[in-house]
Amino acid sequence: MKSTMISIPIDPRKLEAHASSGYPEQFAKQVLPREKRALGDAAGLTKIGINLTTLWPGAASSMRHWHTHEDELIYLLEGELVLVTDSGEHPFLAGQCAGFPAGHRDGHHLVNRGTKPALYLEISNRDAADVAQYPDVDLVWNAPGAPGAYSHKDGSKY
Repeated sequence: MKSTMISIPIDPRKLEAHASSGYPEQFAKQVLPREKRALGDAAGLTKIGINLTTLWPGAASSMRHWHTHEDELIYLLEGELVLVTDSGEHPFLAGQCAGFPAGHRDGHHLVNRGTKPALYLEISNRDAADVAQYPDVDLVWNAPGAPGAYSHKDGSKY
Protein backbone atom coordinates (compact mmCIF):
# COMPACT_ATOMS: atom_id res chain seq x y z
CA MET A 1 0.00 0.00 0.00
CA LYS A 2 1.59 3.26 -1.08
CA SER A 3 0.12 6.67 -0.39
CA THR A 4 1.15 10.19 -1.23
CA MET A 5 -1.44 11.69 1.11
CA ILE A 6 0.31 12.75 4.29
CA SER A 7 -2.71 14.28 5.99
CA ILE A 8 -4.46 11.02 6.85
CA PRO A 9 -3.53 8.62 9.66
CA ILE A 10 -1.76 5.43 8.56
CA ASP A 11 -2.54 2.15 10.31
CA PRO A 12 0.72 0.16 10.17
CA ARG A 13 -1.23 -3.09 10.68
CA LYS A 14 -2.83 -2.55 7.27
CA LEU A 15 0.49 -2.14 5.47
CA GLU A 16 2.06 -5.10 3.72
CA ALA A 17 4.66 -6.82 5.90
CA HIS A 18 7.80 -7.61 3.92
CA ALA A 19 9.25 -10.80 5.37
CA SER A 20 12.12 -11.25 2.95
CA SER A 21 15.69 -10.03 2.66
CA GLY A 22 17.64 -8.59 -0.27
CA TYR A 23 20.86 -10.10 1.06
CA PRO A 24 22.61 -12.88 -0.83
CA GLU A 25 21.31 -16.24 0.41
CA GLN A 26 24.15 -17.04 2.83
CA PHE A 27 23.41 -13.81 4.74
CA ALA A 28 19.62 -13.73 4.39
CA LYS A 29 19.15 -16.74 6.66
CA GLN A 30 20.73 -14.82 9.55
CA VAL A 31 18.17 -12.00 9.44
CA LEU A 32 15.02 -14.03 9.03
CA PRO A 33 12.40 -14.17 10.37
CA ARG A 34 11.70 -10.47 10.44
CA GLU A 35 8.93 -8.27 9.05
CA LYS A 36 9.20 -4.68 7.84
CA ARG A 37 6.36 -2.28 7.21
CA ALA A 38 7.44 0.76 5.15
CA LEU A 39 5.81 3.65 7.00
CA GLY A 40 7.81 6.29 5.12
CA ASP A 41 6.73 4.92 1.73
CA ALA A 42 3.10 4.75 2.85
CA ALA A 43 3.29 8.42 3.87
CA GLY A 44 4.80 9.39 0.52
CA LEU A 45 8.13 10.40 2.06
CA THR A 46 11.06 10.60 -0.35
CA LYS A 47 13.88 12.03 1.75
CA ILE A 48 13.65 9.76 4.80
CA GLY A 49 12.84 6.09 5.20
CA ILE A 50 10.95 4.77 8.20
CA ASN A 51 10.29 1.09 8.77
CA LEU A 52 8.31 -0.53 11.56
CA THR A 53 10.22 -3.77 12.03
CA THR A 54 9.41 -6.93 13.96
CA LEU A 55 12.47 -9.02 14.75
CA TRP A 56 11.70 -12.56 15.83
CA PRO A 57 13.73 -14.56 18.37
CA GLY A 58 16.99 -15.91 16.95
CA ALA A 59 17.25 -13.33 14.16
CA ALA A 60 19.57 -10.36 13.57
CA SER A 61 18.36 -7.06 12.11
CA SER A 62 21.10 -7.10 9.45
CA MET A 63 24.71 -8.00 9.05
CA ARG A 64 26.82 -5.63 11.15
CA HIS A 65 27.23 -2.52 8.94
CA TRP A 66 27.76 1.23 8.66
CA HIS A 67 26.70 3.79 6.04
CA THR A 68 28.77 6.34 4.14
CA HIS A 69 25.95 8.87 3.51
CA GLU A 70 22.95 7.88 5.62
CA ASP A 71 22.22 8.62 9.25
CA GLU A 72 20.26 5.93 11.09
CA LEU A 73 18.17 5.99 14.24
CA ILE A 74 16.64 2.93 15.88
CA TYR A 75 13.90 3.29 18.51
CA LEU A 76 12.86 0.11 20.34
CA LEU A 77 9.12 0.10 21.01
CA GLU A 78 8.63 -3.40 22.47
CA GLY A 79 10.84 -6.26 23.57
CA GLU A 80 14.53 -6.65 24.33
CA LEU A 81 17.43 -6.83 21.91
CA VAL A 82 21.20 -6.78 21.98
CA LEU A 83 22.92 -3.92 20.15
CA VAL A 84 26.25 -5.11 18.75
CA THR A 85 28.79 -2.42 17.82
CA ASP A 86 32.55 -2.20 17.51
CA SER A 87 32.67 -1.58 21.28
CA GLY A 88 30.85 -4.83 22.09
CA GLU A 89 27.37 -5.96 23.06
CA HIS A 90 24.90 -3.69 24.81
CA PRO A 91 21.43 -4.51 26.22
CA PHE A 92 18.83 -2.59 24.21
CA LEU A 93 15.50 -2.21 25.99
CA ALA A 94 12.05 -0.92 25.05
CA GLY A 95 12.01 2.88 25.21
CA GLN A 96 15.68 3.22 24.26
CA CYS A 97 17.10 4.48 20.99
CA ALA A 98 20.46 4.46 19.26
CA GLY A 99 21.82 6.64 16.47
CA PHE A 100 24.48 5.98 13.87
CA PRO A 101 25.83 9.04 12.02
CA ALA A 102 26.71 8.76 8.34
CA GLY A 103 30.38 8.04 7.76
CA HIS A 104 31.02 6.83 11.33
CA ARG A 105 32.76 3.49 10.78
CA ASP A 106 31.13 1.72 13.75
CA GLY A 107 29.53 -1.44 12.42
CA HIS A 108 26.26 -2.18 14.19
CA HIS A 109 23.24 -4.47 14.20
CA LEU A 110 20.57 -5.78 16.56
CA VAL A 111 20.14 -9.39 17.67
CA ASN A 112 17.06 -10.91 19.29
CA ARG A 113 18.34 -13.48 21.82
CA GLY A 114 15.08 -13.45 23.75
CA THR A 115 11.95 -15.56 23.51
CA LYS A 116 9.56 -12.85 22.27
CA PRO A 117 9.44 -10.71 19.13
CA ALA A 118 10.81 -7.16 19.35
CA LEU A 119 9.24 -4.17 17.59
CA TYR A 120 11.25 -1.12 16.57
CA LEU A 121 11.37 1.88 14.24
CA GLU A 122 14.24 2.24 11.75
CA ILE A 123 14.66 5.81 10.52
CA SER A 124 17.22 7.03 7.99
CA ASN A 125 17.73 9.56 5.26
CA ARG A 126 17.70 8.32 1.69
CA ASP A 127 20.86 9.07 -0.27
CA ALA A 128 21.57 7.54 -3.67
CA ALA A 129 25.31 7.94 -3.06
CA ASP A 130 25.18 5.78 0.07
CA VAL A 131 27.37 2.71 0.38
CA ALA A 132 26.87 0.24 3.22
CA GLN A 133 30.03 -1.46 4.44
CA TYR A 134 29.90 -4.79 6.30
CA PRO A 135 33.08 -5.23 8.36
CA ASP A 136 32.53 -8.87 9.41
CA VAL A 137 31.57 -10.41 6.06
CA ASP A 138 32.50 -10.12 2.37
CA LEU A 139 29.67 -7.77 1.48
CA VAL A 140 29.13 -4.22 0.20
CA TRP A 141 25.81 -2.62 -0.80
CA ASN A 142 25.47 -0.09 -3.62
CA ALA A 143 29.15 -0.38 -4.46
CA PRO A 144 30.45 1.83 -7.27
CA GLY A 145 29.67 0.07 -10.52
CA ALA A 146 26.86 -1.95 -8.94
CA PRO A 147 24.30 0.63 -7.72
CA GLY A 148 21.42 -0.79 -5.75
CA ALA A 149 23.05 -4.19 -5.54
CA TYR A 150 25.19 -6.26 -3.24
CA SER A 151 28.71 -7.15 -4.21
CA HIS A 152 31.83 -8.71 -2.78
CA LYS A 153 34.39 -6.30 -1.30
CA ASP A 154 36.51 -6.77 -4.44
CA GLY A 155 33.58 -5.36 -6.49
CA SER A 156 32.45 -8.64 -8.07
CA LYS A 157 28.70 -9.24 -7.97
CA TYR A 158 26.91 -11.97 -6.04
